[in-house]
Amino acid sequence: MRNILLTAVFACSLMTPAFAATAPTIITPSQVHWTAGTGPMTGAQVAVLSGDPYKAGPYTMRLRIPDGAKFAPHFHGAVENVTVLQGTLLVGLGDKMDPAKMIALPAGSFVSVPAGAHHYASAKGDTIIQIHGMGPSSMTMVKM
Repeated sequence: MRNILLTAVFACSLMTPAFAATAPTIITPSQVHWTAGTGPMTGAQVAVLSGDPYKAGPYTMRLRIPDGAKFAPHFHGAVENVTVLQGTLLVGLGDKMDPAKMIALPAGSFVSVPAGAHHYASAKGDTIIQIHGMGPSSMTMVKM
């Protein structure tokens, strides 16, 4: 009985550091650190809330997109999960931007885009979206 108890205590002691090392990430709106987007994100502002989109593992980030900004047809190497927090995100599928085929996603909307799906987007009004997924994240522009 004593060996079982010692084994249980030892096993719990091995697990404790993992639990002790994790703490919640809490970010209030005033603490969001926005930086200028680069490459295909030029014109937008980016804020990484957790993880690192360029490394393996989960990440969460936000994009602040000015009214009228466009993201030309592109695709991602992994699933892209997007929640619209503010404004309206217009999205379409395919290799060529076609405003007539875009769907308006108002604040509160969610879309999950499969890896490799060619899509495009634009913002109507100042728009903030939150993206989460498993890194490393990639964005490849569609060649026309």
